[in-house]
Amino acid sequence: MPMVSINPATGKTIQEYREMSSDEVASILAAASSRFGEWRRSSFEERSRLMHRAAQLMRERSEEYSELMTREMGKTIRDSRSEIEKCAWVCEYYAEHARAFLAREPALTEASDSFVSYRPLGVILAVMPWNFPFWQFFRFAAPALMAGNCTVLKHSSNVTGSALAIERLLRDAGYPEDVFRTLVIGSRQVADVIRHPAVAAVTLTGSTPAGRAIASAAGEQLKPCVLELGGSDPYIVLEDADLEHAARTCVTSRLFNSGQSCIAAKRFIAVEKVADEFERLFLEEMRSRVMGDPMDDATQVGPQARSDLRDELHQQVQESIAAGAVCLLGGEIPSGPGAYYPPTVLSNVKPGMPAYDDELFGPVAAIIRAPDEAHAVRIANDSFFGLGAAVFTRDLARGTRIAEEEIDAGCVFVNEYVRSDPRLPFGGIKGSGFGRELSSFGIREFVNIKGVWVR
Repeated sequence: MPMVSINPATGKTIQEYREMSSDEVASILAAASSRFGEWRRSSFEERSRLMHRAAQLMRERSEEYSELMTREMGKTIRDSRSEIEKCAWVCEYYAEHARAFLAREPALTEASDSFVSYRPLGVILAVMPWNFPFWQFFRFAAPALMAGNCTVLKHSSNVTGSALAIERLLRDAGYPEDVFRTLVIGSRQVADVIRHPAVAAVTLTGSTPAGRAIASAAGEQLKPCVLELGGSDPYIVLEDADLEHAARTCVTSRLFNSGQSCIAAKRFIAVEKVADEFERLFLEEMRSRVMGDPMDDATQVGPQARSDLRDELHQQVQESIAAGAVCLLGGEIPSGPGAYYPPTVLSNVKPGMPAYDDELFGPVAAIIRAPDEAHAVRIANDSFFGLGAAVFTRDLARGTRIAEEEIDAGCVFVNEYVRSDPRLPFGGIKGSGFGRELSSFGIREFVNIKGVWVR
């Protein structure tokens, strides 16, 4: 059965791809495993040169890759261009810092010499989602390749064109054949790939059910994995916040990538003293954002990536309203072609509603009121997820205390929206997964941390 890529802005088929057979996949994995023996002995200088070249090619081909992503999954062309630039940045970051991150570390023992060494593991399987077709891969692959691992990518079927473009990019940058390959396969083949003896570890960015399946398959084989799963990120607005800045920043986060981001703001928890004014400002900001053709530079909200995902989001909205939420804006599927869903605001959101309990992966905001700071923190932590969070306050000491000590999440930003950054570790706790990407922590996820003792 072919894998089909459909333009979500028009509903028209872009291209069909033939799924690889089990034998083809096994051949690719065997070739990658064979290549690893040579690649692991390459110098940091050589890996850095290739990584810098990949960054250069991405910038040279930015418009080509941006248009490809926008056609395949509907992100605005502006967001696509930003994504390519961020990918180039992460490549340059690890090209420049990998050697230091993986440098031998001396250990004080009674030995004549003892130290900790970081050595590559082998072939790493990456199972990646459609929402950031290039970034999700490169934030894993840049450190993994710089560490001396080989990688194979199983991308979402609707962005197969992007997956193949990444393979061509790395080949054109000069990477040896089989250091990286794309597997054009469906989800049903993933467990077999994990079981293959050539695969040393696996990383997934995706849904919680997918994370459970990957963790189970990897655990059965005693292979390490990193899981970056969903989120229902809370943004707390305190009584001393700059409300105009908070509303503008919250809306920007909620609508980034048309709301289809695991670290997009989902739940907006305003303390009662400023809740009315924050809600008013928030609504003004949401109304001002332009939904339309994602290829148009003026568009700020594009379609959802697939019609079935748009319909699932609408069902969550309708169930929340039926349970007592009040729809202040949006909430209706527009007529016409494409998988569009308008910026939507729900208030009076309570526990037991999808808008409170679940991840709403689209441009839908849930406004929740709290009597005070303590209750706001309690609501923020009252979630199955724990990926990102934010706090808005003019008192930086207060915001820092809440961010560091009070909120249960993998990352917390103060007076700014959450985003991944090569210089900081990225990942979640609870239902948002485990393990870390980016920074020095990310590059050490897929290495053998080896103790060496010499008499």
